[in-house]
Amino acid sequence: MTSKKQQKPAYTQEFKDTAIKLALVGNKPVSEVSRELGLPEWKLRDWVRDWKTKKSGNAEQQLARSADERLRQLEKRNKQLEMENEILKKWRHTLPRRCCKVSFQPTA
Repeated sequence: MTSKKQQKPAYTQEFKDTAIKLALVGNKPVSEVSRELGLPEWKLRDWVRDWKTKKSGNAEQQLARSADERLRQLEKRNKQLEMENEILKKWRHTLPRRCCKVSFQPTA
């Protein structure tokens, strides 16, 4: 006796993406979309859940990356301003002091 295993159909990434878009964007419930595509409802729900999880993770990573980049820019700017401040402090001490009084005599 030969036992045949029932093979699971392989779905392409393009098919999965299309199914997810139909489930999210369309005005039909997931159950109806899955029936039209010949998918088990649980499988489409899993795909949608995984997509949402992946998307929210990517958004958090991008937000963290942009915050890190902003922090680096601010630290760089702060360092530059500190250097400029030090240069101005040193320069101020090298300027000649005004020791002579200037008197103003009105003319008649």
